[in-house]
Amino acid sequence: MHRPTPAIRGLYAITPDEADSDVLRHKVLLALQGGARIVQYRNKSADMAEGLAQAQALRALTRAYGALFIVNDDPQLALAVDADGVHLGRGDTPFAEARGLLGTAKIIGVSCYNQLPLAQAARAGGADYVAFGAFFSSSVKPDAVTADLDLLRAARAEIDAPIVAIGGITAQNGAVLVDAGADALAVISALFGAPDIPAAAKDFAKLFNRTQSS
Repeated sequence: MHRPTPAIRGLYAITPDEADSDVLRHKVLLALQGGARIVQYRNKSADMAEGLAQAQALRALTRAYGALFIVNDDPQLALAVDADGVHLGRGDTPFAEARGLLGTAKIIGVSCYNQLPLAQAARAGGADYVAFGAFFSSSVKPDAVTADLDLLRAARAEIDAPIVAIGGITAQNGAVLVDAGADALAVISALFGAPDIPAAAKDFAKLFNRTQSS
């Protein structure tokens, strides 16, 4: 029997690689002020000390704004800062190991790329949410496999857990993903690369407010 699904809905902000911790914190603060509901800390270039300091700062911010805080591929770091959970991709920490370390109360999300069977297996194994993509060309991962709306619709019909869409998503192309069944839109560049981060976050949040009022 599955645990109750977590509140994975809305703008899912994934942090850019940013060596300046003050700049990173400020950008995430702006995203939260604009309506980001989930923040994933992802920094592939940070050393252990820097990663811990940045994660601690972002954990405090997300807690203040009532947003979920997820750590990318590092259950030990997630545990150290009392994050809400961890996100795992192909080649990352094995799911069973992460669950054993974090316990049953923490969220574990799994990247499933463009493979519905992978998502079904992840959910059967205890994943709390699944992520698909890339739906559009991505500057962060230009060689990523591509996913389509039919996959998203099929997943919505078969997966009893929140579904996250990722990959080149903007406020302009994100509506079709929400309409097809995405509970959350994971965004890096269109949010943190925007000239006005709070305004960009608000534009994404409107996509979900629209579905609630329709």
